[in-house]
Amino acid sequence: MSSYPYSLLPQDGDYIRLLRLLPNEDEAAPLHCELRKYSLQRSSLRTHLYEALSYVWGDPDNTLSICVDKNQFQVTVNLHAALSRLRDHSFERIIWVDAICIDQSNKEERKQQVQLMAKIYSNAHRVIVWLGEQAVEIQGALEDIQLAANGELTERPKKEINQQAMLNLLQNPWFQRIWVLQEVAAARHIVIMCGSAIIDGHAFCLGVKSLKLSYTASPEWQTLPSVTYLIERAGLRSKYTANLPERFSLEIRSLAELIDMFHTRQATDTRDKVYALLGMSSDDPGKAGLQPDYKMSWEELFQQLVKFVLGKDISVNTSSQRAVIKSKGSIIGQVSSARRDDRQRVTIRCRNEAWGLGSETEWTLQASAKPIQEHDIICLLHGASKPTIIRLYKDHFAIIIIAATPLNGGSSFRLPATSHLITQFLRDFLLVWDWEDPKGKSQSQEQYKILTKIHSQALGCSKAEVGDYLHEVTRLWNDIMILDDLGEHENAVERLLQARSAYAIAFGKELLPKLNYQYGRTLLSFTAGEGHDDIVRLLLENGAEIERKDGKLGYTPLLRAARNGHEAVVKLLLEKGAEIEVKDGQCGYTPLSLAAGNGHESVVKLLLEKGAEIEVKDRQSGDTPLSWAARNGHEAVVKLLLKKRAEIAAKNNEVS
Repeated sequence: MSSYPYSLLPQDGDYIRLLRLLPNEDEAAPLHCELRKYSLQRSSLRTHLYEALSYVWGDPDNTLSICVDKNQFQVTVNLHAALSRLRDHSFERIIWVDAICIDQSNKEERKQQVQLMAKIYSNAHRVIVWLGEQAVEIQGALEDIQLAANGELTERPKKEINQQAMLNLLQNPWFQRIWVLQEVAAARHIVIMCGSAIIDGHAFCLGVKSLKLSYTASPEWQTLPSVTYLIERAGLRSKYTANLPERFSLEIRSLAELIDMFHTRQATDTRDKVYALLGMSSDDPGKAGLQPDYKMSWEELFQQLVKFVLGKDISVNTSSQRAVIKSKGSIIGQVSSARRDDRQRVTIRCRNEAWGLGSETEWTLQASAKPIQEHDIICLLHGASKPTIIRLYKDHFAIIIIAATPLNGGSSFRLPATSHLITQFLRDFLLVWDWEDPKGKSQSQEQYKILTKIHSQALGCSKAEVGDYLHEVTRLWNDIMILDDLGEHENAVERLLQARSAYAIAFGKELLPKLNYQYGRTLLSFTAGEGHDDIVRLLLENGAEIERKDGKLGYTPLLRAARNGHEAVVKLLLEKGAEIEVKDGQCGYTPLSLAAGNGHESVVKLLLEKGAEIEVKDRQSGDTPLSWAARNGHEAVVKLLLKKRAEIAAKNNEVS
């Protein structure tokens, strides 16, 4: 922005620069300033005698000149207006302002100063929020808030507020930016200025609460609770926490929670959507590899952040500010009701035995960038420590809250002791996390297709290997399993119709499953049960899980193929390592029991040749494969099993 000749800051001592704004009785006179180096380590329990400015830069190409140490220095019009308002007629003011006090052309200095931001604002005598030289209507909104605060304190009737003026105020760029959050969170005392109007930060919060605004009335109002949450508690937070010596943080919430609250806010440099929150985070960014580093690309930072929150087991691919995340996980439940004021209060109906199937629990959560809605889905992704809240759209699932953290301790989330119930019905999730979407709306179908195609290519699944339609039908089938878990059968039917078309194009075979009969079946399980050995081979080559059980009967692909008498598929699955003695989840049937009971002689013969246990008994009735074959009248299978039993008996006699 300027060619000012900065000198390097000392490496030790947490040095910053402070701006001396020199006085002038002539309000129209040019602004004259001086820069001085200053060490934050020379601190005590007293505040430092400087003020810190919280503002937005504005258009970087629209600048005015000021004088810094007798050098011309270009600043944005908005900053020039702020300094003009702050200049006193008789006394100099000591101010920290990022655009001047940091050498913006020096990436290494920016990196170091960014890590000091929370400390800079927390040590300031006060923080001045500058909203700009705005129209009379916006200044009027501040005055209305001031009156509302006074009315609350003195129990006088509140003045009717101009709703449009309030909306204009919240559309001010300051309320949309990411860096300002840390600046007010760290402050000891806050003053908000808009032109000539001034209001104390505490009075601002008190007035807003007194007005009892409907946060659902406008998208802009939904951002207000998270800002007032930070402002009203600013002076109450300890500024001398027992942090690591090399790190200062306000430790307000975990990084994941802060991301959920603020990720749709704006930043000139996208990387600052993460870096601006580190000074408020209770997590150590060093352990996550998330320290400010402006040499790292946004895409790399985004991927590291997602893996830090959800665990290393996921696969993630990014495009701009959207991520496509592939992970295994389990359905916990679904939101049956949601209401929002300064927080979010939701009722969740459980859909998982591990948490009590059919039971209901209530969660209170902090206001988030994307509000929770009725019918949103709560899932636990494999490797994550907190649930993720997702939403069904026409062609995909979108992440609403990546790490849900209930505030009410009694209903807080805990991993159940019966962890096997969590993993019993693992599903494959393909999720889109969109950081550019402040209202919770999803990108278009075309954008989604581009994202998922990039994701498939990143995983090494080119069109020549599997084809776009295989990817599509696999995704749709996974969606059907998730929707079945939730009892969302109408939506599952819609997905099923889409899968039918994609399946026919991809494989040249008709897909005619009955939904209730297909409950919870994977695509590999279905194709094995249909006898499509060529597709089974293709799915296995592309990573399909050979031992994955379905959600209702607990059948593996081998059990399905054996039950339906598909010899070629049974042979292929055994060659690929399928467990020959696997039992279903309800009755304890083995592949041999199912093949014998349904009269599939060739499959019975194949299983016996591969060493299947002939005397195995199911859990429900204690019957053997021979008993099932005899009961169902399958003479050829009975003869085959008797012959095999005789051979085993003869061999045992020879040994004895």
